[in-house]
Amino acid sequence: MAEASHQIDYVEVKADDIIAERTHGWEVFTKATTWGIGATILLLVFLYLFAG
Repeated sequence: MAEASHQIDYVEVKADDIIAERTHGWEVFTKATTWGIGATILLLVFLYLFAG
């Protein structure tokens, strides 16, 4: 059986990189949540006007 050789390159992770990644993730999450809530409200208003 052949042996698989592994080589792992470690890169220094700085706190600024972690904070920037989490900040970006939070901004994307809040934007998606805002659009989702807006679309839901709009859908409910249309359903109320046309089917209510």
